[in-house]
Amino acid sequence: MKSILIPTNKGTLSIPEDNIIRIEAKSNYCKIFFSNDKPLVVAKVLHWFQELLTEESFCRIHRGHLVNRLYVIEIVESSMLKLSNGDLLQISRRRKNYTDRLLK
Repeated sequence: MKSILIPTNKGTLSIPEDNIIRIEAKSNYCKIFFSNDKPLVVAKVLHWFQELLTEESFCRIHRGHLVNRLYVIEIVESSMLKLSNGDLLQISRRRKNYTDRLLK
């Protein structure tokens, strides 16, 4: 299982990729949602995570969302993504075809 190193204000954390459900952009910060823990806010932009994580595991569905493909259940009404934790996320129009190809 591959882990990533994430710098935080309390030191660097080693987090297994499989534990990350999704990452949400908030200006110059990102909120990381985990399968087994509470969310974590870090001072990194979403592009930093996109470069670090593989496209085989993660899909950018919107300018503000990067999701782990392991936790995707279905595409709802062709524009929403349903995750195993119950979250419904909007797929941007520009990334719709890209998202459909990656998740099939």
